[in-house]
Amino acid sequence: APARGPDPDLQLKLERSSQSPYFYRGSLGLNGRLHGRREWRWPFQRITELFYAPWCGYCKKLEPVWHDVGVELKSSGSPVRVGKMDATAYSGMSSEFGVRGYPTIKLLKGDLAYNYKGPRTKDDIVEFANRVAGPAVRALPSKQMFEHMMKRHNVLFVYVGGESPLKEKYNDVAAELIVYTYFFSASEEVFPESVTLPELPAVVVFKDGAYFTYDEYADASLSSWVNKERFQGYLQIDGFTLYELGETGAVCSKFDLSIYLTLIQRVAKEYREHFNRDFQFGHMDGNDYINSLIMGEVTVPSVIILNTSNEQYFLPSEPIETMEQLVQFINGVLNGSAQAHGGDGFVQRIKRVAFDARSTIMSVFRSSPLLGCFLFGLPLGVISLMCYGICTAESDDGSDDMDALKREGLTDEEDEEDDEEEEEERQHAPELEGPEEGEREEEEEEEDDDIVGEKDPEEKKTD
Repeated sequence: APARGPDPDLQLKLERSSQSPYFYRGSLGLNGRLHGRREWRWPFQRITELFYAPWCGYCKKLEPVWHDVGVELKSSGSPVRVGKMDATAYSGMSSEFGVRGYPTIKLLKGDLAYNYKGPRTKDDIVEFANRVAGPAVRALPSKQMFEHMMKRHNVLFVYVGGESPLKEKYNDVAAELIVYTYFFSASEEVFPESVTLPELPAVVVFKDGAYFTYDEYADASLSSWVNKERFQGYLQIDGFTLYELGETGAVCSKFDLSIYLTLIQRVAKEYREHFNRDFQFGHMDGNDYINSLIMGEVTVPSVIILNTSNEQYFLPSEPIETMEQLVQFINGVLNGSAQAHGGDGFVQRIKRVAFDARSTIMSVFRSSPLLGCFLFGLPLGVISLMCYGICTAESDDGSDDMDALKREGLTDEEDEEDDEEEEEERQHAPELEGPEEGEREEEEEEEDDDIVGEKDPEEKKTD
């Protein structure tokens, strides 16, 4: 759809200065809310966008590279615009595009957003931007163009033939995997005479000085075949390449030094028919990345086979010195006789979480000690104060309760003592009152007698 003007809620301040490599800065945008992606359009049809965080050390390292990318694309007249956005300040935009980490590079093309997962170098990012910004399938009209593309690209996918269901599948796969490699279409006449195709239409991949044809019955889906064949038979592996290999589910071998390089190259070439469907061969410089992957330490040089589908890895039981030993080791992995380490089980996942947390904390403190103290020291201090407050509150409540119980206990004892004293008084009361009443009766009788003795004479006469 043609690009409309920016939505009123999306206020982007454009920089047209010749001194700035950026065509806009998204950190000045987004006023309040964000509508659905289909309800608004960027002011440009193709944008390479960097989502960053101000505190991210990797973002700071990428800043000069991103500046060079903007200069290169602008000076070359590319239709791709370059921008950057503070994802922490505008979380609505980053959530809309599924940003989960920093830095994240995406190319926005119409309603689609393509993730960049390759090396963070100027040449790789520029190539990614130009590749994705163009058509998914490019035409090769002549032999000269075919030869030119063969020199430029190590892996070349070409569709040969007219309209067919296979072409529709090829176009769909190209639209999905354009982020990784180029896709072309051509007629059979542009190929050298040495290239013979069994039938048309066909999908052919040119790599490693040879060509291989897609077999719909033997190679399963076209997408899986392309995703596996987009790698050379032997390549140098780094963290980004290993991540891409993980998406294919392939098993790859990593090693170092010339003796291993020669062995692996021979196995990759001479045993292609045996191992190509299950293995990707390559080498890795150093052991830092592989150590973090297996949460252990691998000596250099060494041979290791990593199953990227379940994170298991295999190590040879003895040093490998010949090609026969290497082939035997690989066959042992295939038939299940080799011992597997690691995996993605519950225990391993817990170890991975702890290992990643420790690595993240250490990297933050190494890059910025003050920031690390603030990020981790402040929450730890708050939690400590909360725990102290809770414990103190519980102890105070307990002492108050004990005091109340003691007071109640003392009151009850005093009441019991008072009751006992009253009961004793009641028991002793009759004994004390008995003699006193007897004396009173005797005194009353004596008084009566005295009264009788003291009668008047008249009363006596009457008597």
